[in-house]
Amino acid sequence: MDISSIISSSKPDLKLYEDIYKHLHQNPGLSLQEYLAAETAAKHLRSLDGFDVRTNIGGTGLIGILENGEGKTVLLRADTDALPVEELTGLPYASKKREVDVEDKREHPVMHACGHDMHITCMMAAAETLHKAREHWKGTLVILFQPAEERALGAKAMIADGLYDAERHNCPVPDVVLGQHVMALAAGTVGTRVGSFASAADSFKVTVYGRGDMLSIVSREVDPREAAVVTVGSVQAGMTENVIASEATIKINVRTVTPATRRKVLAAIKRIVKAECEASGAPKEALFEPTSNFPFTINDEAVTNHIAEAFTKHFGTKHDPESPPLGGSEDFSILATEAPNKNGGKGVPYTYWNFGGVDPKKFEEAEKSEDMGSIPINHSAYFAPVIQPTMTAGVDALVVGALSYLT
Repeated sequence: MDISSIISSSKPDLKLYEDIYKHLHQNPGLSLQEYLAAETAAKHLRSLDGFDVRTNIGGTGLIGILENGEGKTVLLRADTDALPVEELTGLPYASKKREVDVEDKREHPVMHACGHDMHITCMMAAAETLHKAREHWKGTLVILFQPAEERALGAKAMIADGLYDAERHNCPVPDVVLGQHVMALAAGTVGTRVGSFASAADSFKVTVYGRGDMLSIVSREVDPREAAVVTVGSVQAGMTENVIASEATIKINVRTVTPATRRKVLAAIKRIVKAECEASGAPKEALFEPTSNFPFTINDEAVTNHIAEAFTKHFGTKHDPESPPLGGSEDFSILATEAPNKNGGKGVPYTYWNFGGVDPKKFEEAEKSEDMGSIPINHSAYFAPVIQPTMTAGVDALVVGALSYLT
């Protein structure tokens, strides 16, 4: 039986999952506070006979392990956290939640503005599909729900808490790690890409005692064939207009797509800040404090081509094997690069793909009218995937990816 036939005979009615999705969307949790998502996912996995569920990994992270004979070990990952955004979608199931952030102690509106609720729901349905299809595959399946992706904390926390440590959570070492992200693309489509798929992102705050210019870094320091974005997102100095502040805090975000450019841009920022402080006679050196660091996501060529072949067989023309890179950054790759491998070192191959969440007719109309700016993107207060066919494609992609290694 081919993979598409297995899915057709094993995939459950997704109506239940559509209701779960709406509930998760209405009740999001900020990074490090994904309690409902974790409880929902753990309860679901425990309801599927044979899953060994291990919780509280690096916070609210959890895994479900399904052993089904000899074969490869495949890890599927979904992230679970939401954002401090006030939802403006007008949907009947829109979030009205407010929550005090455990980090800054302030109350914020909360929204699943990046589609992680869809990731959770697709993963739950994929787990049930693969559970029902056990007679058709052999190996070990690991379903992983990861917290705090938005702050680049979750994958690191799960690794630090002993995700793969035999004395801690003892997650089976995967042969391959797979993941996906819903994006502002036509629903029902999926996209893969070999190589660089998501940029690295470095955020930090700098306390300085003079003036500086970050705007020239990209134009003067970066090869025009490369890409880099330096954003000075916040400048804070003093409390009132008639008192000269003794210091200023600048919050900076840097996105780069190659390690060489990353090193060059970060070095340039430090060089310029140091020079400006010296020129202005600052009483002490600037203080650099990292706030988050996302790694590069560089899809393994062999794994990506393997998945792309399976996707083309199942999705046909709705699969794009040369998908554009993500518009942001991800910590997904850490779950693979920090995994022990069979050679005694670290690092197993991985690939990360996207799937669309925009009503296909609206997407087509926006393309024809050259008005793609009318389509809300991830992190927008208006971003909300159309439930179908988004969910169907997301479930199928996870199952196809897993079965391509397990059958």
